[in-house]
Amino acid sequence: MKKNSSSTINRVAFVGNYLPRKCGIATFTTDLCEAVATAYADTITCLALPVNDTETGYSYPPRVRFELSEKDIESYRRAADFLNINNVDVVCLQHEYGIYGGAAGSHILTLLRELRMPVVTTLHTILEKPLPEQLQVLKEVAALSDRLVTMSRRGVEFLKDIYGVPPEKIDFIHHGVPDVPFADPNFHKDLFGVEGKKVLLSFGLLSASKGIETVISALPAIVARHPEVVYIVVGATHPNVLKNEGEQYRLSLQRLAQKLGVAGNVIFHNSFVTIEELIEFINAADIYITPYLNAAQITSGTLAYTIGAGKAVVSTPYWHAEELLADGRGALFPFRDSAALAEQVLDLLDHESKRHAMRKKAYLFGREMIWPKVAQQYMESFEQARSQHLLTASSSYAVKPLNQRPADLPMLKLNHLRRLTDDTGMIQHAKYIVPNYAEGYCIDDNARALIVGIMLAELELGNGQSLELSSRYLAFIAYAFNPKTERFRNFMDYQRNWLETSGSDDSQGRTLWALGTVMGRSTLSSLRGIASGLFEQAIPSILAIKSPRAWAFALIGIHEYLRRFEGDRLVNQIRDQLADRLVELYHANRSDEWRWFEDRLTYCNAVLPHAMLMCGQWIPNSDLTEIGLESLHWLTDMQRSDDHFSPIGSNGFYVKGGERARFDQQPVEAHAMASASLEAYRCTGDVYWLNEARRTFDWFLGNNDLGISLYDHTSGGCRDGLHPDRPNENQGAESTLAFIQTLLELRLAENSIPDTH
Repeated sequence: MKKNSSSTINRVAFVGNYLPRKCGIATFTTDLCEAVATAYADTITCLALPVNDTETGYSYPPRVRFELSEKDIESYRRAADFLNINNVDVVCLQHEYGIYGGAAGSHILTLLRELRMPVVTTLHTILEKPLPEQLQVLKEVAALSDRLVTMSRRGVEFLKDIYGVPPEKIDFIHHGVPDVPFADPNFHKDLFGVEGKKVLLSFGLLSASKGIETVISALPAIVARHPEVVYIVVGATHPNVLKNEGEQYRLSLQRLAQKLGVAGNVIFHNSFVTIEELIEFINAADIYITPYLNAAQITSGTLAYTIGAGKAVVSTPYWHAEELLADGRGALFPFRDSAALAEQVLDLLDHESKRHAMRKKAYLFGREMIWPKVAQQYMESFEQARSQHLLTASSSYAVKPLNQRPADLPMLKLNHLRRLTDDTGMIQHAKYIVPNYAEGYCIDDNARALIVGIMLAELELGNGQSLELSSRYLAFIAYAFNPKTERFRNFMDYQRNWLETSGSDDSQGRTLWALGTVMGRSTLSSLRGIASGLFEQAIPSILAIKSPRAWAFALIGIHEYLRRFEGDRLVNQIRDQLADRLVELYHANRSDEWRWFEDRLTYCNAVLPHAMLMCGQWIPNSDLTEIGLESLHWLTDMQRSDDHFSPIGSNGFYVKGGERARFDQQPVEAHAMASASLEAYRCTGDVYWLNEARRTFDWFLGNNDLGISLYDHTSGGCRDGLHPDRPNENQGAESTLAFIQTLLELRLAENSIPDTH
């Protein structure tokens, strides 16, 4: 196929997943890329940029020129730079929330914002009722794309009505299908040893949403009339399901077939098949069945393949099926209704002429979906995007200078965290990088470490270590709880002897923070179950505590808890009482020159405005938000020196009217300040606070009073502080966790914030 002589397109880059990764997006991206490359072989160079969900990646073909790391936001920036300097004329992006890192796949926005060529985005999921973050991400994807491709008519309407996309920006292009002949199923059945059988087929990566149990439940009625029927289920278990649940679903299907007496009529082909193998399976099928359980599926590649091959199809009425199977091209049955499915299948098996008429209608319709025609339609979309982009694009170079893009964050390194963690929990101190057993353990550090473990799981970082680490730290906290006092013990020696019956007030508050984080953020009910019992028993005790920082730690934990359990009246009442106490303190101590809660600045100072900001947003109460912002602004000015972060020193702190201690500077101060600044950014949307969080984080990396990095990139640990003339070379738990938690909070923020430059 010749390119339009007026075209200026020479290089097209396809961004998405790519074979041999085992997923539907990878298959689609590969097929589309190869279809365009084949159709325009003389004039266009196609290259691919896949997203890896493993550190090792995949054995990609030469077409792949650059690989993105799903969870590493910096790789998206590097990919944008790669595309910009390699004279790519059009980017064809495959969008699906789950294949990109960040909240609702927001990492892809980092790439899109920095591209200087037109983008044509194919939307594989368009939700009718998106979550707020999903709505925000897709709206920005649409804004940053020159054209959007949807594979269903309903998708066009959703884009216009729900996401506000102008109709002239939308292209409707069918899901591509292989160009295969109209085949007699009996000609192919001997390949699978089912000659003489009537073959029912379902295929695709196996998961519970596929509804295979509905078909198996229908088989007894079908087999009673047609004992020659065999049902073939083709496809490996979805990799994410396999990782999290194993083969539980497949085994349940096998048990169901045994129970219903149809095990001899069911065949599982448990592998990820090539397109050539898949075509052979489709050709051997008499009836194809898609028994999906949810109507909200805008596109189904498996259904498109079978329509293109001219198969008789019976399906549940999910969105794409309603469109493709209209006008007699297939039959529909209600979700989970095995009796209705059996009736439809029996009707087609009993009436061969009806089945063949359905097949013919499907095959003729599918002629418009074959890959060569789809490739031509995509090229027309590319051309239109290119023409529009040349008229509207800025002439500015898209690879931004340092002052126009956020600084790169260090790679996460957990070596020292693991070094300080043993079978009991987190060891609190180290001599240089060697754990100091003589100092034993404390609950403060195990609480911090538990928060880090939950954040690792949320960001899907740590190479699967998050559950192991979180379980260990939570076990320590559970063992520390003293039911007689309803308080947590704090210090334990290396021989596992508790050194007190109750810990400090602040350790109680910090532990409640950690337990609230488990309750609000963890996806594991087993962790939440343990945390719930401890939180419920310990939370009332916070009202008897006099430490404002303990109140603030507890308030942050309370708001983490309320993410999931906002209706808990007792916890809400405790939250309100603690907030009132902080307000009273603030009004009692504040003056125009001293906008603070106490008559001194000591340690973890920023946690107090942080708690106020959370209360102001969640209660809600604008007066509390104002207190939080005013006090945090004042603290920011107090801890600024030559435009870098310079926290209040622990060697004397800062008493009102006295002299401020400049040293020793502690890493926990940097974490508290960065975390509070991120909360202020979430409250206000003011980029000042985001920049303040990043500026504070740079204290760890050497932008401090001594110009020396506290973070040790070789060990993955953090030095214990700044003395007047040198850093403290010991790398204990508190400092290392402060660095890691700050890094993770910044990464979580990057996952959810819009472009700020």
